[in-house]
Amino acid sequence: MADRDLSDRAQRHPEKAHRPDTPILRKPDWIRVKAPTSEGYRKTREIMRENRLVTVCEEAGCPNVGECWSQGHATMMIMGDICTRGCTFCNIATGRPNALDVFEPARVAVAVEKLGLNHVVITSVDRDDLEDGGAEHIAQTIRAVRRKNPETTIEVLTPDFLKCPPSALDVVVAARPDVFNHNLETVPGLYPEVRPGARYFHSLRLLQRVKELDPTLFTKSGIMVGLGEDRQAVTQVMDDMRAADVDFLTIGQYLQPTPKHHAVRRFVTPDEFSAYEKAAFGKGFLMVSATPLTRSSYHAGSDFARLREARLVKLGRI
Repeated sequence: MADRDLSDRAQRHPEKAHRPDTPILRKPDWIRVKAPTSEGYRKTREIMRENRLVTVCEEAGCPNVGECWSQGHATMMIMGDICTRGCTFCNIATGRPNALDVFEPARVAVAVEKLGLNHVVITSVDRDDLEDGGAEHIAQTIRAVRRKNPETTIEVLTPDFLKCPPSALDVVVAARPDVFNHNLETVPGLYPEVRPGARYFHSLRLLQRVKELDPTLFTKSGIMVGLGEDRQAVTQVMDDMRAADVDFLTIGQYLQPTPKHHAVRRFVTPDEFSAYEKAAFGKGFLMVSATPLTRSSYHAGSDFARLREARLVKLGRI
């Protein structure tokens, strides 16, 4: 694995090599972003490199990397840069991962301190090769960040722990992140072609169990649109999330990383995103972010402040 070149598309996504190429559609004006060039961006990149950390911002090719990194907001991806799943939308490398780095949690904590983050988002690859799916490593990272940065709020974006005993989720919840995020990614009807290694109702139940284990934790989930879903299916996902007591919903436009990935079926207009946002608030979500450029960790810090305030309003405390 050490000789694998992840900059080579064929080595990065061997499971997609047999797929026919799909032309990448030209992006509409509302979804184009400037190339990252700021001094803040360069400083954030240096801190990531110094601490030998991987970011989902780079690995997944996030369009907001320039904006977020210019403000020192990087989403750290732990447990390596190779995922055991082969989702057709995702640009993260697929294959057999390397062993966990026991020093990684401490390096994440140092990077959070150097960046001066008030709110940090920590995500990971799927680790189906591990008995607990990496749950203990996630928990150790939460604890390490909290020890070194006691005022920083922590959001984790976790795998689904599909092949693990139920106790795996208990371990992460017991570490008490401020926000537990797990993305449903798409509507259930598209799971076989978009997220073939996952199960929609398992992911939904995972989010519900978090609230059963600790009702004080905020839960968050998101989907992409433009993959071939219709409005009725998106509305049903909203209802399913609310039935699982999810607090925060994100909806963003899917962007095709390479011709081998799932095609963009259409670009959803800003007006349609606004309609989704209005509908979601009407269904009782405490916080909703629905824009073409919305991603799980986009504006996560300011959104968390609004999320916390919304709960206090709901409880009649402000």
